[in-house]
Amino acid sequence: MNITEIARRLRVTPDELREKLPTLGFDIGRKAIKVDHREAERIIRRWQENAWKQKQLADEKAKMELRRKIQAGEVTADRKIQIPPSITVRELADKLQRPVTDVIRELMKGGILASINERVDFDTAAIIAEDLGYQAVKQDEGQKEETVSSALDQLKEAVLSEDDGKLQPRPPVVVVMGHVDHGKTTLLDAIRATAVATGESGGITQHIGAYQAVKNGRSITFIDTPGHEAFTMMRSRGARVADVAILVVAADDGVQPQTVEVVRIIEAAKLPYVVAINKMDKEGANPDQVKRQLSDLGMIPEDWGGKTVMVPISAKSNTGIDGLLDTILLVADIEKDKIRANPDRRAIGTIIESHVDKGEGPVATVLIQGGTLKRNDILGIGGVNYGRVRAMKDWTGKLVDEAPPGMPAKILGFKLAPTVGDVMEVPERPQDLKDWKEIKHAQSSTQPTVSGSSSPSASGDEGSAKEKDWVNVIVRADVLGSLEAILGALERMTHPDVGVRIVGKGLGNVSDSDILAAESNGALVLAFHVNPTSSAAALARDKDIPVRQYKVIYDLLDDVKEELKKKLKAEVIRTDLGKLEIKGVFRSGKDGQIVGGVCTDGKVIRGALAQVFRAGVPVASGKIADLQSHKQSVAEVYGGQECGIRFEGRGQIELGDILEIYSEEKREKQLGF
Repeated sequence: MNITEIARRLRVTPDELREKLPTLGFDIGRKAIKVDHREAERIIRRWQENAWKQKQLADEKAKMELRRKIQAGEVTADRKIQIPPSITVRELADKLQRPVTDVIRELMKGGILASINERVDFDTAAIIAEDLGYQAVKQDEGQKEETVSSALDQLKEAVLSEDDGKLQPRPPVVVVMGHVDHGKTTLLDAIRATAVATGESGGITQHIGAYQAVKNGRSITFIDTPGHEAFTMMRSRGARVADVAILVVAADDGVQPQTVEVVRIIEAAKLPYVVAINKMDKEGANPDQVKRQLSDLGMIPEDWGGKTVMVPISAKSNTGIDGLLDTILLVADIEKDKIRANPDRRAIGTIIESHVDKGEGPVATVLIQGGTLKRNDILGIGGVNYGRVRAMKDWTGKLVDEAPPGMPAKILGFKLAPTVGDVMEVPERPQDLKDWKEIKHAQSSTQPTVSGSSSPSASGDEGSAKEKDWVNVIVRADVLGSLEAILGALERMTHPDVGVRIVGKGLGNVSDSDILAAESNGALVLAFHVNPTSSAAALARDKDIPVRQYKVIYDLLDDVKEELKKKLKAEVIRTDLGKLEIKGVFRSGKDGQIVGGVCTDGKVIRGALAQVFRAGVPVASGKIADLQSHKQSVAEVYGGQECGIRFEGRGQIELGDILEIYSEEKREKQLGF
């Protein structure tokens, strides 16, 4: 291969290449013109490796200099960000206005493997922030919002701190977890003999549901959690309120990405668990493969000498269910000291689901974890009076007067919809509670606060917002859990060139104000399991604003991705081919110029593009319409050869000009998520 060709591929001059080769270990003379193909490939590979190492060293030096400036106080105030003592990777990426992949990459450089929902401490987050050009400031404890996890830890401490003499056994709370379509809801159908799965759009669960079943005269409370990746926060929340977990894995599909995530959640929550190997009746079922895959995750089956109980079942044909329930009760008996509560204390529990019903108003499902909730009890959340229990229903829809520990109950009487994950407690002195109207973050009963969700445009500098093409959206959903999951999925759609900006969100039907907001912001109206009001529908028709309605979250997210793709401009890739020095100008006319010259580097190709330089300054650009050598039309001319060309384009070529010959290729960019 010609030395000139190697230099062109490496984007350096031949002299620079010859000078550097000895330092890379190649003994090639200063006047060498060609090397064999294998040697050329080794040169290119070694050069690129060296360039990468040099870049890494430069990056490290830049980071060290940045740290020095931060410590010396030379960093400007607008580059400071506040970080709490503990923060998830996704939240950190939002604060830094960088893609989550960038943050995960920086963590991996430091030897830390973390998913988007795992938490890192302040010191780790501060180092990542500094590496990405920010100065991290520790957020005051007083400023830090109370997280769902800490609230639930406080709840468990309150429930278990009762005197042993007052504690009584309660039904164990079991969370059913696993990958999408592995049969979690069908398993619950088999347990409670109701057709819940057929009522879910697309065959996937999109809300958290709590149900009860009876086995051997003992009640068991089940929490069903969605398996789709958009519902990560809902899954982890389900784990935090449970006593026992069932990990459902399909025998024909094996361990999948959400299965691995669920295993991490179970381990983080330190939950006792049982593995249900489902779909044993299907052709292709391979329970041994499932056991091998789970063993790789540290779950060694009992029959292989480990401690993990694995029960083969078929939820569809209702086989193995009794054995699974017996196993759950056995695990509950082992953990019986932790599965107790005082039924005589003031009721305390966790909000499992929350939404606004057209006829009933704000409604929430509460899992009672201590005490007994009764009709007319005051509902206190975070020191605020959220209302009074007007009515309660059990999971079958039957009206009840009280809900003991371990029972999920649908509560009517809230003045506004609470946030999923909130800890609800009947206060000792109701008069000490603040009025709900004083809640600063409460917008209205149809605009609840959604934990962990914020518009990408709400933070970051204005410059970064202007560089992107945004898809503005207004999201309306039927329940808070679905709204939270949708917003979380939209926030993860990060790209350097395009992004999603949430300009409106809320529960309940699409209103006139949503249509007007969509018109003023150029936003899409996304309605999940809700409809526009009659007046909103008429207004949308008048203003030609489509209201997109969805039953399955996949369809909503796919539509938003399509809108992002439309805004994603194709990337133009320029490839330099060679250079031509003009030795003569033979004819100039309206249809172009006929000129002659010598190819001094690379090659000249018929049909390629050309940029004309005069004294190093670009003066014209155009196309090589025709190419001749020795009075014959040719496709290519190589370095050292003379040729004649017909140039078509803007500007005139003169004697002594240099033409840089190149090609352009348009490549569609990919979203990457």
